Amino acid sequence: MFSRILRILHPSHQHSAFSATVLLMSTVMLSRVIGYLREAYIAYAFGAGGQTDAYVAAFTLPDWLNYILAGGTASITFISIYTRFLAQKQIFTPQFVGWMFHGFSAEQMALCVSLTRILLPAQIFFYVGGVVGAVLLSHRMFLFPSFGPLIYNLFIILGGIIAGKQLGIASLAWGALAGTIIGPFLVNAFGAARIGTRYRPAFDLKNAAFREWVRLSIPLMLGVSLVTADDWILRYFASSGVGDIARLNYAKRLFAVPIAVLGQATGQASLPFFARLFGEKRMKEFGETVNGSVYRISALSFLCSALMMVAALPLIDLVYRRGRFSFGDSQETALYFFWFSISLAFWAAQGLYARAFYAAGDTLTPMVACTLVTLASLAVYRALFHSMSVVGLAIASDIGIIANTIAAALLLHRRKLVSLGDLPWVELGKATLVAAIAGALAWQVSHLIPLRGSRTADLESLGLSSITWAGAVAAGLWLLRSDLPQSLRRKKAMEPVPVTVEAKVQLEP
Repeated sequence: MFSRILRILHPSHQHSAFSATVLLMSTVMLSRVIGYLREAYIAYAFGAGGQTDAYVAAFTLPDWLNYILAGGTASITFISIYTRFLAQKQIFTPQFVGWMFHGFSAEQMALCVSLTRILLPAQIFFYVGGVVGAVLLSHRMFLFPSFGPLIYNLFIILGGIIAGKQLGIASLAWGALAGTIIGPFLVNAFGAARIGTRYRPAFDLKNAAFREWVRLSIPLMLGVSLVTADDWILRYFASSGVGDIARLNYAKRLFAVPIAVLGQATGQASLPFFARLFGEKRMKEFGETVNGSVYRISALSFLCSALMMVAALPLIDLVYRRGRFSFGDSQETALYFFWFSISLAFWAAQGLYARAFYAAGDTLTPMVACTLVTLASLAVYRALFHSMSVVGLAIASDIGIIANTIAAALLLHRRKLVSLGDLPWVELGKATLVAAIAGALAWQVSHLIPLRGSRTADLESLGLSSITWAGAVAAGLWLLRSDLPQSLRRKKAMEPVPVTVEAKVQLEP
């Protein structure tokens, strides 16, 4: 067992589907733990006020430029364009911030502009590191790319600890910049050097692989997925209330933990194996594999959502309340976390559906659909924000991602790639019913302990509701003779094949 773990952690180890999933889920979980420490430090040191709003908002322009430029054919000339942009001192930053965050005060606006200018150069290193990381993933070397985010998060914390007193919240931005250089860039570059990879700029229109890359990249550049745009939209509408962006961000970052573990890691590890089945024209097995992955991840997500919704307040309070982050902040943040948790299964499933398209060599269809869903969702965000304030934004986020997932599933079904009829609906229904009952029982039990800001009460409530939920889930799955436990234990052996994977990355505040 120990020797097997050592093989998985060896930098040059080429992974199977199972070992890749285990490694990525482990490192993603570790990354999220460090990400929690990062968020906990920010909450402790800066709370959920105007400064933190400005810091979170400062990531929007760099993320947007990464999405537009590094996501498609514009990335061919990305470095030269971006360097020239930096040389001109980012002259459009104040205009962008003023338009995007119209509710900011003059002080917040100035701080946001300053922080944005610190973060912008990081995109060069994120982009190059992402390309090199994609090369490593295509060689089934997952270790180096998986450790980039860990180092990135650590440097944000170190930036605050080392220079927080001198630079204030700007120390976090400088830490993020250093983290992108050391983590996603240098770590991946070191890994690429180990396998003899060298970088040389090329623009050969006669190269078939290059032309295919351009064809697949253009939709990713021109389309706008709600998966990425959701954060931007939330920040745009929430900018008028002091602390609202920060509290939404705290809730979304904690919500990102199960998304990353259940959806992101599984999806990233699954892509090469989806691609192999499609490339070998084993279409029936391709559809079954995608449906099986969607079923397992969705069923697990429904079960986890039930506990997350019940435990929202004690969990948020234990994770964030310290320093300048008050119990009142915990209550508001927990409300947003509660509503975000409803859509966990759809966030996880959409990643698998998207990778099914990518494995089939089709980026145009999902990006057109995602763009249309995003545009249609804007009216929903606006309407719910005006009628329900910031809570409405969290609900609108749920509606948008549910629509996004349904659209992807229907398009795959229509193209006869992944049949919706073959999804194990009965088994998925069993898991959903068990989740609803377990959640209801845990909710009733959790109310036995009043929560008024006591950490002891938080722990008691969290422990009691978790035990009740776990017992109800185990009993429910057994009584309904659910296939989920057996399905999760099955390991289907597949020989991996090197493929090109998407390399888009994003700064995370």
